Amino acid sequence: MPESLAPEVRAVESTWLTDAGRQLRERIRDLVPLIRSQAREGERIAALTPEVLQALDEAGVYRMTMPVEWGGSALGARDIVEVVAALGEADGSAAWSAFVGVGLRNFLALQPGVVEEIRKDVEGWVGPALVAASVFATTVGNARKADGGWLVNGRWAFGSGCRHARWAMVGVAFDPGQAGGSGRGVVVLEREQFEILDDWHVMGLSGTSSNSLRVVEDIFVPDHRFLDLVEFPPRLDRIRRHYSGAAFRQSGRALLMTVALSSTAITLGMARGALSCFAEQAIRRKPFTLPYPGVAEMASAQVAAGRAQAMIVLAGSTIERYADQVDARTDAGLEFGDDEESEISLALAYAANVCEDAINLLQKTLGSSTVALSNPIQRFVRDARVVTSHGAIRVDPLAEQNGRRLLGLKPFPMVGAAVPQRGVNVPRSPQG
Repeated sequence: MPESLAPEVRAVESTWLTDAGRQLRERIRDLVPLIRSQAREGERIAALTPEVLQALDEAGVYRMTMPVEWGGSALGARDIVEVVAALGEADGSAAWSAFVGVGLRNFLALQPGVVEEIRKDVEGWVGPALVAASVFATTVGNARKADGGWLVNGRWAFGSGCRHARWAMVGVAFDPGQAGGSGRGVVVLEREQFEILDDWHVMGLSGTSSNSLRVVEDIFVPDHRFLDLVEFPPRLDRIRRHYSGAAFRQSGRALLMTVALSSTAITLGMARGALSCFAEQAIRRKPFTLPYPGVAEMASAQVAAGRAQAMIVLAGSTIERYADQVDARTDAGLEFGDDEESEISLALAYAANVCEDAINLLQKTLGSSTVALSNPIQRFVRDARVVTSHGAIRVDPLAEQNGRRLLGLKPFPMVGAAVPQRGVNVPRSPQG
C-alpha cells in the first residue's frame, strides 16, 4: 500500500484511546497477513482456522471486554472500535468474531451462580467463553417450568462462534400463566447439551461459524441458568457495580451502544482494507480497455480512490465520534436518552452502508480481476453485504423509528434502539 494513503484513512488519535487499546490494535495489525492468508480456508470450513483462533486468543481479543478480575482488559468503546476495525482490515469473519465477544460480556448480567460457573469452567479456554443465539428473536426455543429448573428444547439460529465456544445462551418462550414472568427468557446451556447444525452455507461472513443450535428432546436447565428477559436491561445496568475496568463503568445502555459501535466498526475496517488492496492492485494491473500502462494511471481509478477515501473518512469520523461520546459520558456519569440512542443507532447503520458503498465502488473500478476467490476485495464485498443486512443495523427500520419521533408518533419499545422488546405491546397506527 502506498505510504501516502495510510495516514489519511486511519483514525485520528483520541483521548479515550488507551495504551492497552493501542497495544492490542497494533498486535492485530501485525496479524493481518496471517489472518488474510487464512480467510479463504476459514470460509471453506465455515469457522476461523485453528491458527487464527489461537492468534486472536493469544493477542487478547477474547479478553478485551472481560473484567479485570477475570484477567481481562475491560476496554472502553473507542478502544474496541479501534481493535475491531483493525481486524476488519484483515478479514470480516475475524472482526465479527471479536464483535460477538463484545456483546457476550453481557452474560455477566445473568444469575451470579451461572456467571461463576462459567468463569471457573473457561479458565485456559481458547476462544470465546459463550455464544448467544436467538435471544431477542421472533422465533425462539421452548421452556416449561419444572422442579428446580426448566425443561428446554428448540432450535436457535445465528449462533456466531458456536464451534469455538464452551457455553451457549439462547432465548426461550414459556407460559407466564404457569410459571409467572413475562413469557420470554434466556437459558444457558453447556456444550454437551446442544447440537450444532451444519447449516451455515452463506454468501459472506462464512468463517464466523454462525450455525444454528438445536435441542430435540427436553433437557433440564437449573433455575440459576435462567433469566426472565424483563430482568435483563436493569441487570446490565447493575453489573458495573461488581467489576473493574472502563467497560464496567458503562451503563446498561452504553454497553448496548458499544455493541452497535463494534458491529459497524467491522465495515469501517473492511473498507480500509479494500482501499489498501485496491491501491496495491491498481499499481500492478493493466487496464482491460484504455491504453494506460496501469490502472493507477486512469483518471477514473484516481477519482474512485479519492471518493472511497472520503467515504471512509466520513464514516470513520461518525463511528469514532460516537465511541468517544460513550466513553466521555461514562466518565462523567451521564446517560443517553431514548431519542439520542435511536438517532445514534441510525447514524451508525448509515455509516456502515457508506463503507459498503466504498467497497463496492473500489471493486467495480478495478473490475473482473477482483472476482477471483484469492482476491480479498471480493470477500470484503460479500462480507460487507452480510453485515449491513443484519437486522439490528438495517437503515430503513431504524429510519422509521426515528421518523416516528420526528413526526410526533410514539416510537416502538426497543432494547438497544434496534431490537424489539418482546412481550411488550407496541403502539398502533390510527388506521389500526
